[in-house]
Amino acid sequence: MNGAIGRLGYGVRLAASCWALAVLPAPAAAQDLAITGGTVHTVSGEVLEGATVLIRDGRIVEVARDVDLPAGISRVDATDRVVTPGLFDVTTSLGLVEVGAVSSTVDGQMQGDPVRAAFDVVDGLNPRSVLIPVSRAGGLTTALAAPSGGLIAGQAAVIDLAGTSVDEMVVRAGAAMIANFSAVAAGGARGAVSLRLREVLDDARFWRENRVEFDAGRSRDVSASRLDLEALGPVLIGEMPLIVSVHRASDIEAVLRIAADYGLDLVIAGGSEAWMVADRIADAGVPVIVKPLTNNPGGFDRLGARFDNAALLHAAGVDVIIGSFTSHNARYLTLEAGNAVRFGLPWEMALRAATLAPAKALGLAAEYGSLEAGKVGNVVVWTGDPFELSSRAETVVIRGRVTSLDNRQRGLLRRYRELDDERPAFKETGP
Repeated sequence: MNGAIGRLGYGVRLAASCWALAVLPAPAAAQDLAITGGTVHTVSGEVLEGATVLIRDGRIVEVARDVDLPAGISRVDATDRVVTPGLFDVTTSLGLVEVGAVSSTVDGQMQGDPVRAAFDVVDGLNPRSVLIPVSRAGGLTTALAAPSGGLIAGQAAVIDLAGTSVDEMVVRAGAAMIANFSAVAAGGARGAVSLRLREVLDDARFWRENRVEFDAGRSRDVSASRLDLEALGPVLIGEMPLIVSVHRASDIEAVLRIAADYGLDLVIAGGSEAWMVADRIADAGVPVIVKPLTNNPGGFDRLGARFDNAALLHAAGVDVIIGSFTSHNARYLTLEAGNAVRFGLPWEMALRAATLAPAKALGLAAEYGSLEAGKVGNVVVWTGDPFELSSRAETVVIRGRVTSLDNRQRGLLRRYRELDDERPAFKETGP
């Protein structure tokens, strides 16, 4: 997984083997860096007091209390600070949206047919989005840029929140297929959603087994385009996870049945009533992405929403992932995690739910999510407990480089903090 990634912007992975080639590019001008003296939460192992995280060429090479540091190496003093892996949010459209109400700035949703499996977000990514620096300043280093809408929304990409080009940002294109188990998505009753989803999966399987006959016009009709059926190939063979947005307990059970019937690598997103069927989810080995601050029913499929959903799922043995479910305020991921702790989720499990658990669900645990030798050097130094409102990200390291925490909001604060009384309050004065 150490090769360079191409843009892979052809709309669809050509085959499952091509999907496996979408991996992390080499970091541009990575630093040799030592983060010293902090309380290091490795996530995968013990908490180390007064420890050092040593990074070379964008990769962590050592995490320990006693590390021999090369002369002249750049250092970040983390004394009296908390050090964690960079946060990983899998519920955003970062790089794909600027102003939600202005359609010309929304590149994460394809209109038309509810089945859009071939839609790949990579060519719509904007590395200069103003939302990225704001999220980075909140300790977010990695995100899933996901499409939305329809029954099958399309393919999401994992990105690191640094770099000035798409090639520099993208960690994995085609990282997950996004779907919505909603009556609205299929234009009818819930049974119609299940029927339509099964029909598309059946046709994708048929197409894989009869593509020669299909291309020659000697096969039966199918319910989706050739590109969409081709894009579902990695999903059918378990090489690409299917993230399904679903909330009602009975709907979750229906999705679990579909995943079992087709051998899918399923991830549940939302899951407001997941606690009601936690044992079934745990038995299926399916992770659940939750928004811990949800306790009000946003619809009739969420009447059972409650604050301790994450804690109840964890107690049942479910691998819990915490998401912000927003792009403009993805920095609130720490607030979501803190509230999960408030309602019973162990602190270390909340940190794992925002770092290693999402990386594992997307098949990136060998590269991301914990502070271990060999992993990508995404590290955050916090002024205190990252889940406390009074704490902030003091230093954010992405791929071994200390990144800027400046952003549009801080720039506007500086500009208008002290106004010249002789000048109109909103006169443009330059950056």
